[in-house]
Amino acid sequence: MAKSAIIHEVCPIAQGINILSGKWKLQIIWFLSLKQTTRFNELQKSIGNITTKTLTQQLRELEEQKIVKRTIYPEVPPKVEYSLTEIGETLRPILKALNDWGLLYMDLANQEIPLEENTVQNIELE
Repeated sequence: MAKSAIIHEVCPIAQGINILSGKWKLQIIWFLSLKQTTRFNELQKSIGNITTKTLTQQLRELEEQKIVKRTIYPEVPPKVEYSLTEIGETLRPILKALNDWGLLYMDLANQEIPLEENTVQNIELE
């Protein structure tokens, strides 16, 4: 399970890394952000090589961290859907920025241009 930390005693970056650093968590959150609500098997197929055990464990941790909401419908067989919580929805722009950066990185890495020659070095944190 993810390491627990008292929120007011942790650097904000460390808190974010603590929540998002679990195996497959970013991919899980990304696919949930794309689909609104998703059932377990659909999520597992979307992600790819994740085991049932790992996906279950990561979804439980994300639920405990109030990033993912699990909705159980009283049906036979049981129907369970996963979606992002209000807190989880706040990750959308971060994930979009990470996706955009990943695309930029792949493009630049494939060009093999030294980083100093790119405009990426001029980006400043606000």
